[in-house]
Amino acid sequence: MFNSSKDMGIDLGTANTLIYIKDKGVVLNEATVIAYDKRTARIIATGTKAKAMLGKAPKDIIVIRPLQDGVISDFDMTAEMLERFIRQALGDKRPSGLRVVVGVPSGVTDVEKMAVEEVVMNLGAKEVYILDEPTAAAIGAGLDIDDSEACMVADIGGGTADIAILALGGIVVSTSLRYAGDKFNEAIIQYVRKKKGVLIGDKTAEELKIRVGSALVEKDEDGKEIVKQMSARGRDLISGLPKTFKCTSKDMEAALHESMEMIVDAIKNTVEKAPPEIAADIAEKGMMLTGGGGMIENLDKLISMKTGMEVSLAEQPYEAVALGTGKSLEDVDKLMVYASDKKR
Repeated sequence: MFNSSKDMGIDLGTANTLIYIKDKGVVLNEATVIAYDKRTARIIATGTKAKAMLGKAPKDIIVIRPLQDGVISDFDMTAEMLERFIRQALGDKRPSGLRVVVGVPSGVTDVEKMAVEEVVMNLGAKEVYILDEPTAAAIGAGLDIDDSEACMVADIGGGTADIAILALGGIVVSTSLRYAGDKFNEAIIQYVRKKKGVLIGDKTAEELKIRVGSALVEKDEDGKEIVKQMSARGRDLISGLPKTFKCTSKDMEAALHESMEMIVDAIKNTVEKAPPEIAADIAEKGMMLTGGGGMIENLDKLISMKTGMEVSLAEQPYEAVALGTGKSLEDVDKLMVYASDKKR
């Protein structure tokens, strides 16, 4: 039996699922992917192992991402995957007596939130709360969302970019953009196809984004651009044969330009929708960036340059939602106010 000191927080993200356990921190970080054999209906792999099969599996093996653009596209597979992740995090033990907070993308419907809650309850959890990711991200980044002075967070994940201004324990105004890390990858694929004449897959695009991705290429003291470079492989569009090519952070700046502009516009629109007093708080305190997409090099500087706001990257941007779900359990009375669905 587990006691309340084993509180669990789950970040059910479009690209990755993270699980936080009190006093242990983030104990699981797996890709939100599941693979099954359609002949036998047997689950073959979940998480990173399943992700490695994307684009490579034989016709009888179906590899899916059950969350798309922040929405649960296949609930049965999501439930199967989530059950396996929870068991993995607990060493295959049932979560008896656990209090669990699940952070879900803001595009998830109330029906889906209740279904996610039911999955976790059926595994033996004592209490389950559902929290929108922007709220969880703000808590995980150390922002005081209970203060009368507003704070702002932009959580850029795999499927959605959620921008929210919070005060007095709730979201005052928010914008959810179904355009985030996955779409950044698509933009990189299109750029490489057009400019390099090479076809690459999502895995290569993601690697380029992580290693040389840049929202803004800076210059050194002598005015020379600071450019990173890496080699990648793909298929030559003319010959059809494998080809190695070079890609730089300057290429990535161009590839991601429209994507970054969409994020900046969403941030501007969120501030414009806020009451004047709230906007004044944000002008003074600035904004916090969280999520894997927020880690793109110099995105904070680009947003600051375009908006005039001070922009900070969270200390642990990638884990912010998972940390926030865990931290929120420290005060259940407040959590019941934060939660999208009250405890049943």
